[in-house]
Amino acid sequence: MPHITLEQWRSLIAVVDAGGYAQAAVLLHKSQSAVTYAVQKIESQLGINAFDIQGRKAVLTPTGQMLYRRAQALLDEANKLERAAHALSAGWEAEINVVAEVLFPSRLLLAGMERFGQESPGTRVELVESVLGGTADALLQQQVDIVISPQLPVGFLGDLLMRIRLLAVAHCDHPLHHLGRELSHADLRAYRHVVVRDSGSNRDRRSVSVEVDQRWTVSQLATSIQAVCTGYGFAWLPEGHIYEELQSGLLRQLPLREGGMREVPLYLILTDADCAGPGVKRLANIIRESVQRDDFTDKLSA
Repeated sequence: MPHITLEQWRSLIAVVDAGGYAQAAVLLHKSQSAVTYAVQKIESQLGINAFDIQGRKAVLTPTGQMLYRRAQALLDEANKLERAAHALSAGWEAEINVVAEVLFPSRLLLAGMERFGQESPGTRVELVESVLGGTADALLQQQVDIVISPQLPVGFLGDLLMRIRLLAVAHCDHPLHHLGRELSHADLRAYRHVVVRDSGSNRDRRSVSVEVDQRWTVSQLATSIQAVCTGYGFAWLPEGHIYEELQSGLLRQLPLREGGMREVPLYLILTDADCAGPGVKRLANIIRESVQRDDFTDKLSA
């Protein structure tokens, strides 16, 4: 077992931060003799000198500098442990599982998770990004606490978070842009369509956007975006994910006569709203607030 208590380490840190034993005593609301004794106890127990006294000032030795850094980390971990214990004793969950449709902006989700982590650092969050049916599968199998889904399965209620715009786009030098006219779906048939695979267990292969002779099916949205940006094909991509590419002119929206822009609703759903714990409810509220406060989404909608 450790011979040095957290209170003794706190005294050492206070002497360094405050600039001396007398100042540390004021900071800790203790007598100067108590602070001096705590530091001397550390030195005697470990057989080292943490400070050199230069005039009226205590200066860290090289060994003391190492102890100071490690003591800071030790106290920080102890504080985190206490906060986590308080959160769990209040009924906050040890782990929360989230499944989010890949179309949902990851920056909003990650920002929400970071904010939640500051409030409940002891709660682990497991995030799975899914596509179409995969999101509904997790919800129906009740393997998740929070779901962000483009669908509301029968028997579940949810709040509309946002609408995602999907634009039919291709590289600026793609042959479809050189036709110089409005495009029909028949014009697309001769060119490669890049789609993201439905991650559901019962995916419908007929649910693709448009019938073409060439198709690449990938499992990640990022792969689809990269393929289109390289000029390998066209795709319907979420506007927010390709904003910079559109602004730079690398990608251009296809001038389709119809269907060039689609909207997909995204719902926030609690698997078991009646029995959801305080952590699940809090994280869900944070996600809602992140969407409501997002200036970038407002810019896209303008």
